[in-house]
Amino acid sequence: MLLAILGMSSAYLVIAVVFVFFIFIFSMFRRYKRCPSDKVLVVYGKTRGDASSKCVHGGASFIWPIIQDYAFLDLTPISIEVNLTNALSKQNIRVNVPSRFTIGISTEPTIMQNAAERLLGLSLEAVKELAQEIIFGQLRLVVASMEIEEINTDRDKFLSHITHSVEAELNKVGLKLINVNITDIHDESGYIEALGKEAAAKAINDAKISVAQKNRDGAIGEAEAVQDQRTRVAAADAKAVDGENTAKVQVANSNADRRARESEAERIAIASEKVQAAKALEEAYAAEKIAEEARAKKKEAEQMADIIVPAQIDKQKIEIDAEAEAEQIRRIAKGEADAIFMRKEAEAKGMFEILTKQAEGLDKIVKAAGNDSKDAVLLLIADKLPELVKLQTEAIKNIKIDKVTVWEGGGSKDGKTSTSNFISGMYKAVPPLQEMFNMAGMQLPSYLKGEDIEEAKEVKAKGNPAKPKGPKGNDNPETPANG
Repeated sequence: MLLAILGMSSAYLVIAVVFVFFIFIFSMFRRYKRCPSDKVLVVYGKTRGDASSKCVHGGASFIWPIIQDYAFLDLTPISIEVNLTNALSKQNIRVNVPSRFTIGISTEPTIMQNAAERLLGLSLEAVKELAQEIIFGQLRLVVASMEIEEINTDRDKFLSHITHSVEAELNKVGLKLINVNITDIHDESGYIEALGKEAAAKAINDAKISVAQKNRDGAIGEAEAVQDQRTRVAAADAKAVDGENTAKVQVANSNADRRARESEAERIAIASEKVQAAKALEEAYAAEKIAEEARAKKKEAEQMADIIVPAQIDKQKIEIDAEAEAEQIRRIAKGEADAIFMRKEAEAKGMFEILTKQAEGLDKIVKAAGNDSKDAVLLLIADKLPELVKLQTEAIKNIKIDKVTVWEGGGSKDGKTSTSNFISGMYKAVPPLQEMFNMAGMQLPSYLKGEDIEEAKEVKAKGNPAKPKGPKGNDNPETPANG
């Protein structure tokens, strides 16, 4: 419980410290003051050096709390109407000087410091009354130091004296003279009015004298102008007559010269025309000659184009067609030759492969027969034996016998009938195997001839082979048993 209370107290303490810190920062920000352009910021209290205040125009400054404070001076211009009456001049003549002054607080550092010391806290009306009193006093002094004539005639000098005197006194309280406007000056005795009338009369008389003088000068000038006009007119008439005569002579000379030049120009023109006409004829003849030559060349070219060019075109066409046909025949022949060569080459390769394979097969058959060529041939014949037998059987298989008439006359000596002899003879008409082997230059094996195998082996063992016998005991194997 105590720990919880301590934790809460610490949290409140932190919150309070943060709150105070933010209040402090906010207060510091609020103490930073910016000065507008139409005001002067006056910082008073504890300032640097011996100055009682610090003036800031158009900037900003930080106002330290407790030891410093601030206020603003308004720079708005103040217009003051000053109607000075019964002011004594240097001649002890009382005059009235109605005027209007425009003043304001100065922004020069020294004068602005005076305004901070003497005008800070005063209202606009109080500042206006203070300036009005200063202006009245200085204006009376300026009028007292000048004569009426100077004030009335030399207004620039009068305004210069007023500005110098009034501005010096206004600067002491921090003000500045902006403008002075003197509307009118008059006095009660009428002196200024009399001066005005005198000046007006003098001006009128001077104007009348000037007008009379100008009229006189005008009459004299007019007479002199008439005289000068008559003289100059007579001289001009004489010069005009002389000029007319001279002009007539010059015109006559000019006409003569003109006619001479026209004649010469006409002669030259006629000669030039004739020369140009001759040249034109010459050029025309030359042009016609060139045209005729060109026409002849054109005609020749047309004839060449009509006769020679078509012949050359036909010749070239025939040559091109012949070359194309020859090239086509050559290509066809070459293609056929290539095809025949490739076919023959393929057949040769095929035959070579067949013979190579047959040679390899025969070599293997010879090796299988123990390198005995005769036994190898017997193996080949044994392999083809079924086909041979088939051929023998098919030789008589396709014989068509429509009708067989048998006149059987009884038995024979060997116990066979005529019919059996006929069939046997027909079968013997087919070449036997032995004859086929003989035609091939080979001997039919004994077991295919019907000999006794054991007898053949014994004969072979004695080295005297038995004479082969035909079937049925016939000694000639080439002759059938039945003759």
